Amino acid sequence: MKLPISVQEGSRTPIYHQIEEQIKALIVSGHVSTGMPLPSIRALSKDLACSVITTRRAYQNLEQQGYIKTSQGRGTFVAEIDERAKKEAKAEAVYETFRRAIEVGRRHNYTDEELRNLFEEALME
Repeated sequence: MKLPISVQEGSRTPIYHQIEEQIKALIVSGHVSTGMPLPSIRALSKDLACSVITTRRAYQNLEQQGYIKTSQGRGTFVAEIDERAKKEAKAEAVYETFRRAIEVGRRHNYTDEELRNLFEEALME
């Protein structure tokens, strides 16, 4: 299975974290379901043109957080996550993105009203 994720080399966000956040988003949004097999670490690192170590770190973090399970000799699978936890994870991801966008806007001296207007414009697209 090929996951619809990509990494940005020039980003300030580490590649393992980009992978982790995108897989987490696919899981909590329901794009990949409980029990679904994920690509091997090697296959995913090849698809994303990144190191096996980077991909392994993302998978280890996701496993520690309870999003995936690895079965020796069988592979890596999406773990069962209750709906409340999915809802919280989605809200947290969106909230953090809004918070970072507000920080950027404030660094550029936008007022709250100007930020609201930009948000509304983006929402209309």
